[in-house]
Amino acid sequence: MKLAWSILFAGLVFVLVFCSSENSPDQDPDKKEWISLFNGHNLDGWTPKIRGVPLGENYLNTFRVHQGVLQANYEDYKDFDDRYAHLFYKDSFSYYHLIAEYRTVGDSTIPGAPDWAYRNNGLMLHAQPPETMGFEQDFPISLEMQLLSGNGVDERPTANLCTPGTHVHLADTLYTGHCIQSTSKTYNGDTWVRVEAIVLGDSIIHHIVEGDTVFTYTKPVLGKGVVNEYDPEYLVEGKPVKSGYITIQGESHPTEFRKIELLDLCGCTDKKAKNYKRYFIRSDNRKCVY
Repeated sequence: MKLAWSILFAGLVFVLVFCSSENSPDQDPDKKEWISLFNGHNLDGWTPKIRGVPLGENYLNTFRVHQGVLQANYEDYKDFDDRYAHLFYKDSFSYYHLIAEYRTVGDSTIPGAPDWAYRNNGLMLHAQPPETMGFEQDFPISLEMQLLSGNGVDERPTANLCTPGTHVHLADTLYTGHCIQSTSKTYNGDTWVRVEAIVLGDSIIHHIVEGDTVFTYTKPVLGKGVVNEYDPEYLVEGKPVKSGYITIQGESHPTEFRKIELLDLCGCTDKKAKNYKRYFIRSDNRKCVY
């Protein structure tokens, strides 16, 4: 009799454990798994590529973390010397939702900085792999969500689009120019601004500022223009741009980021898997965990 009760008790425990694991909050298909690309402490996970400097060398401490913010900072430079800088996150993505909070800081510029770089930075989307950049290449082939702050005089919307080595479609028409302004308002001074990008492979991309969609474009492709000293074998004219890296830009003006988070929208869509998520837009069942 004791044996029968022991077996029954063990069975009940198994059922309870199994049921509780099936309903575990960690397996909630609606729980969004945001990734903090910036940890608030250091540059772990990021690699710099600065024009005229080997990959991985953080020339004159251009990128740094100070008091919990990630900075593109040129205070140790005597002259800009066209040291366009980019900080690459370690992983590439295709379908994702990116959120960042940034601000440009101060009004002073360093000697040799171009006039257009005043309070100007960017987040490069779908950027080429860092190891494919030329030693003297100025910008990664990418889609730049340009981040501007006002100068106190002119209208300077933010979350604009610039296209080094790429072209995009606007209302099904191929656009081969370089920069297009968004419909955002101007944010003057050292104001913190929240920007977002919803990137869906090579189909559609939205730029969002403070909750408002300010620019949308579709079908990005590789295309020559506004990038120098790149490997011509990498830039195949007209090739769809489906995925790539996220980079923080440095163009001479001090800029800070206090948050950079990403929600991957590509993943396991098998409902039987432990890591199934209903919000995935793109299926990649190689990532499934059972």
